Amino acid sequence: MVKLDGKVAIVTGGSRGIGASISKELAANGVKVVINFNTSSEAAEQVVRDIESAGGTAFASQADVSDIAQSRVLVEDAINKYGRIDILVNNAGITRDRTFRKLSPEDWKQVIDVNLSSLYNMTSASLSHILESDAGRIINISSIIGQAGGYGQTNYAAAKAGIIGFTKSLALELAKTGVTVNAICPGFIETDMVAAVPEEIRQQIIAKIPVKRFGKPEEIARGVVYLCQDGAFITGHELSINGGMHM
Repeated sequence: MVKLDGKVAIVTGGSRGIGASISKELAANGVKVVINFNTSSEAAEQVVRDIESAGGTAFASQADVSDIAQSRVLVEDAINKYGRIDILVNNAGITRDRTFRKLSPEDWKQVIDVNLSSLYNMTSASLSHILESDAGRIINISSIIGQAGGYGQTNYAAAKAGIIGFTKSLALELAKTGVTVNAICPGFIETDMVAAVPEEIRQQIIAKIPVKRFGKPEEIARGVVYLCQDGAFITGHELSINGGMHM
């Protein structure tokens, strides 16, 4: 088991939902966390306060990680603050759900840029630092939709499936360096996005989940910590945390 005390992590989209839970769980295990946000500054600062009140260390840094220049500034902020980067969690994501015939070029590009191109931007900006770590970890948050598809989600499914391919290919390239690269594929998780779904539809979704409930953001966060602590011999893997919905 790798001791995480003193390690430094960047969590993109770390201010809300799954990202906020990942940030808090890493901090609870001794990691200094850089909480990236794009527009949710108040939410990001609240996560920082929650972490600090629990005895952890974190700071918030604004950047649109779909932009390569801003991604590089985010990495520079982390290095200037903490002097190292050990863990990169590529979590930032958006949806623009439309049936394909109604899907605009902007809907396609925004989702691909934020969900997939951000992996290139952040990984390329931070990799030289991660390679210097004795426990380098890159963890990419994909989705069950990237594995199984989703109605009205061709853009989102393509991005999340692309994350899986990116993960496996980069894992092969970095295996000899000791840096592991893995993907986590959440199923339907109790976030604001799922909470906004009408109750009738929520029940229809739950009926398709073998364990008969939605997942919790904390369950995804604990998967991230597991890969950081115990993942030295796990790379190129899709960790499906979905209640058995897609096997």
